[in-house]
Amino acid sequence: MVAIVGRPNVGKSTLLNGLIGTRVSITSKKAQTTRHRITGILSRESDQIAFVDTPGFQTRHSSALNRAMNRTVADSLVDVDVVLFVLEAVRLDTRDRQVLRLLPARRPVVAVINKIDRLPDKRALLPFIEQLAAVHSFAQIVPVSAERGTQLVELVAVVRQYLPEAPPLFCGDEITDRSERFLAGELIREKIFRLLGEEVPYGVGVMIDRFEEDAGLRRIHACIIVDKPSHKAILIGAGGEKLKAIASGARRDMEELFDARVFLEVWVKVTAGWADDDDQIRLLGYA
Repeated sequence: MVAIVGRPNVGKSTLLNGLIGTRVSITSKKAQTTRHRITGILSRESDQIAFVDTPGFQTRHSSALNRAMNRTVADSLVDVDVVLFVLEAVRLDTRDRQVLRLLPARRPVVAVINKIDRLPDKRALLPFIEQLAAVHSFAQIVPVSAERGTQLVELVAVVRQYLPEAPPLFCGDEITDRSERFLAGELIREKIFRLLGEEVPYGVGVMIDRFEEDAGLRRIHACIIVDKPSHKAILIGAGGEKLKAIASGARRDMEELFDARVFLEVWVKVTAGWADDDDQIRLLGYA
């Protein structure tokens, strides 16, 4: 078991997808896209590695939702064998340092410097690696580009050095520990993050009301929960066009991931203050 941790928007979910070669964790350019612990499973003839993607550790806000996500990060570090601490190339700020303080003392921690493809001058990497080595006793430091797949094979080889010998935890054909029902909700939320502006996605949750399988067809009824009536109007859009685009994009991704036809019905509900309501947080599976 290998935990992937870091502050928001450093590319943890893109890294998970790249490591296992399949998209099981949703991504977007907005911070805090990931809200749950999601395991991606890499099974090979010689080994099996379960990479645990976690939400970005939140230090700026303290709603019930953010507290639940931070608990998920802390809990994910308890029983893993290795930790991947992900940060952006040549950028170590106070939020990264706060995540560093969570890292377990008795587990090997590999620093993963992501987004090296965006560096105009690769010579800046060496002094940054020296800076990292001075702030924490990392087992190793590996520069990568999760988006382009650069150095991911090398990263897996590094991780393998620190894994114990044990029976496999999952069947060889499993790629995640999450159900299709859960993944359907995540794919809807991904489209919301990608198609809407900055404000609305953070006040949105998705609940799957019905998920039925019938002879190669998935019938899915989903409810998008928003915090404000104005958010509902933005999400639906003029003539319902925005909601149609969200549902159509999510449906196409579901059909590809599930290898089946999908009938998807989506509606929108206003629940004021849901992200700071512990009961709502539990209902949506965040606690």
